[in-house]
Amino acid sequence: MNKGLSLALLVGGVILIIYGISASDSVGSGFSRLFTGAPTDQTIWLLLGGILAAGAGLTGMLRGAKSNF
Repeated sequence: MNKGLSLALLVGGVILIIYGISASDSVGSGFSRLFTGAPTDQTIWLLLGGILAAGAGLTGMLRGAKSNF
């Protein structure tokens, strides 16, 4: 995986995590938590996608750094 793609995945993942945290504090997620005990599906997907993308980007950055030596 090249460094540019890894960096883009890492940055995109962090942005998705930030949006997911923001969505978890929303009114809709609060109502969902009140009635179902769980946040909305959108919140879960944003957080999960952000974690996976950031993890893939970080892994690509670390592997790319090791192969440059």
